Amino acid sequence: MTDDTIKYTLQDGVAELRLNRPDKLNALNYALLQTLAQRVLEAGTDGNVRCVLLTGEGRAFSAGGDVKQMLSGQDIKAARTPQGAALLGAGLLHESIVGLSRMQKPVICAVNGTTAGAGVGLALAGDIVWATRSASFKLAYTAIGLSPDGGTTYALTRAVGPKLATELFLTNRVVDAEEALRIGLVSRVLDDDALLAEARALAAELAKGPTRAYGRAKALVRQSLQTPLETQLEDERYGVAATIGTADFMEGVMAFIQKRAPKFKGE
Repeated sequence: MTDDTIKYTLQDGVAELRLNRPDKLNALNYALLQTLAQRVLEAGTDGNVRCVLLTGEGRAFSAGGDVKQMLSGQDIKAARTPQGAALLGAGLLHESIVGLSRMQKPVICAVNGTTAGAGVGLALAGDIVWATRSASFKLAYTAIGLSPDGGTTYALTRAVGPKLATELFLTNRVVDAEEALRIGLVSRVLDDDALLAEARALAAELAKGPTRAYGRAKALVRQSLQTPLETQLEDERYGVAATIGTADFMEGVMAFIQKRAPKFKGE
């Protein structure tokens, strides 16, 4: 069952998902994680969705896991023990992160304000990650005696390298938006009042693009850091062969020849 912890809208091919616990800085409780996993699954399998935009309601993207509910409330009732609750919650979070990462559609994460713990992992699941100037990133796990989750050890290490990633996990220091841009956590920093409009404009543009080619491109990039060159070249070769037979490729070629803007349909 879904609830209002995630605001979900679909317009002109763009599915917008907004984490919606602003009074709790969009902390990830069990209900939100359940709904998020369902909404990510829906967006990934709905042929009308050609781009996904993920952001947070209010002044935060996500403060990470809801620490209070780790030890009480719905999580415990569902799992009976803190260990069971951790396995359930992390499993749902990881399901969403895998869904966003492997989705054959572009995913934009618009990071507004505070982002901590599992919120960092969720943000880094985007193919394109933009942030407000007031945004901040903090791992925070070891500060309360936890080891990391949310794919942070995977995404952060690939973005900044193992030495800096280890430092951030051990010190829990805050990374502001400008440093996040410099070290590669985000690719663009915008004024706070401009982020959502700019992200929506990009999402609308990508939703009009060659969706299948986008899907192949993001899959190839995702695997490239762990695939030998020869394998990567073969995968690229078969990707070209697959997309050259699409209607969007034919439209792209005709638009190029006719010197006009292409009208892709995601087919």
